[in-house]
Amino acid sequence: MTRCHARAEPVSTDVRAALVGVRALILDADGVLMYAGRPLPGAVQALQQLERASFPYRVVTNYSSAHRRTLAAGVSRSFGIPVDPRRLITAASAAAAHTARHHRGEPLFVLASADALREWDGQRTLSADEADRPDARLGAVVIGDAGDDLSFRNLNIAFRAVRSGAALVAMHRNAWWVTARGVTLDAGALVVGLEYALDRKAVVTGKPSRVVFRAATDELTEEAGRPRLRLGDIAMVGDDLRADVAGAHRAGLRGVLVLSGKTDAISLAAAVDSGTARGGARPDAVATDVGSVIEALLSAR
Repeated sequence: MTRCHARAEPVSTDVRAALVGVRALILDADGVLMYAGRPLPGAVQALQQLERASFPYRVVTNYSSAHRRTLAAGVSRSFGIPVDPRRLITAASAAAAHTARHHRGEPLFVLASADALREWDGQRTLSADEADRPDARLGAVVIGDAGDDLSFRNLNIAFRAVRSGAALVAMHRNAWWVTARGVTLDAGALVVGLEYALDRKAVVTGKPSRVVFRAATDELTEEAGRPRLRLGDIAMVGDDLRADVAGAHRAGLRGVLVLSGKTDAISLAAAVDSGTARGGARPDAVATDVGSVIEALLSAR
């Protein structure tokens, strides 16, 4: 007997219908607005349209090596338009928002670049010598892209602090990345080592964690004003079924997939047929690029 397999229902391409009622937007950076640091077709015009319409939006990235002001300056040069750093949410700024919310006033040991550490201005961050004191009583340890500062001594300080009751926060779990010198060990590999030694999981602040979406939605809710923004009024536009679409759905947001980055039409079709793009990972709609999303969004208002 021949077994028949029902074809999976195709993902909707009616972006306008999927965005009816949306009052704020979260845009992924890589694969949606840019690739290799350069703007993707239609990205500059999309941002200009959102600004002209005074439409609340945030750009979210797992980049964590720099402060938002530094990152915005680089994007401005590449895109040829002003980019307000307050429009950006990074894994570092999300981590800073998390510690401000959950560890307000408590001493923190933050392993991050000197530039990214400025995200914690106004919070109580300690140096390695201060954090290593027996009476430090840290509220949280934050692990990010600190380069050579991710030393045995500093990781041991973090280990002891968490053993003594501090929370463990990680900007991401990326194992490695590519630099000008080639493949390079990333902070996530060390985070996993700490988790193993401590027998506990870190709170991760980058995508697809709810923490980064919470940081973005909190800011958007404040910007949007009255009537109060609901989570369902916000849509995430990304190029990754797991990190962007499923992450957005777990956070209570809508998820729109664009085919300008890591997911193309062929890989989307394969994901639909295999069942990977189901449940939370199934986008509410799929579009060619961010320009078509913004056009549909503004026409649906």
